[in-house]
Amino acid sequence: MILVTGSTGTIGSHVVRLLTERGVPFRAMSRRPRPTGVVADFDDPASLARAVAGVDTVFLLTVPPAPTADHDIALVTAARAAGVRKVVKLSAIGSGERFQGATVGHWHVSAEQAIEASGLAWTMLRPPSFASNFLWHRALIQAGEPIPNLTGDSRQAVVDPRDVAAVAVAAMTSDAHDGQRYDLTGPELLTFADQAAILERVLERPVEITDSPALDRLPAGMATGVGWARSGGAAYVTDHVPRALGRPAGAFEQWARDHREAFTARP
Repeated sequence: MILVTGSTGTIGSHVVRLLTERGVPFRAMSRRPRPTGVVADFDDPASLARAVAGVDTVFLLTVPPAPTADHDIALVTAARAAGVRKVVKLSAIGSGERFQGATVGHWHVSAEQAIEASGLAWTMLRPPSFASNFLWHRALIQAGEPIPNLTGDSRQAVVDPRDVAAVAVAAMTSDAHDGQRYDLTGPELLTFADQAAILERVLERPVEITDSPALDRLPAGMATGVGWARSGGAAYVTDHVPRALGRPAGAFEQWARDHREAFTARP
């Protein structure tokens, strides 16, 4: 039995789809009742104890209102008490790097350390920006308005979230990935402008961008990570997706083509 947290989000929804397709038993954790789900809240230890009862493996994805490791640690504590064997955590690329006197992804680092110290088997997944982040801007794109560019001219190997989910499922259903820390990148380095140009070609309509250096509007922890990426910290490609899946990582253009309708359909 696998417990999937963050089951309705970008990665979690793909994890649920893959587990369903493969017939792997799972329960999806959420704050509201859902089919094949369990109602729980990271701030309610009793509900977490119910969520992990009888669970072998946890897919751990937390999105607290402000960056903190508290939710990860609360679930790991419940998991240990319930005899859970393995945790696969969604972290972020660059976590632990130093940038302008601060630590990138400090809350992810604290959570990773707690998981390693727990005695549970673990795999850490550290993706950069998701290709799907462009979906946040579809209303602007449809309106012909410029979309904000937080990362300037820096390059990143943006990753298809479907690949991240596939690696997560591979790690949860096999011991071959235990103890691994994967930087899950796409196959090529692209600037935000490169991605916009690809999307423009796929959609056959203009996709304008505007520089948006206002990192001070982001929560402090997130601003550090964006600043690190903006400075070029995430400008590298790994073979971790191909190594884990035995196939190439998906390119941004393929993701854009597969999601063309999401940008063209009216709300």
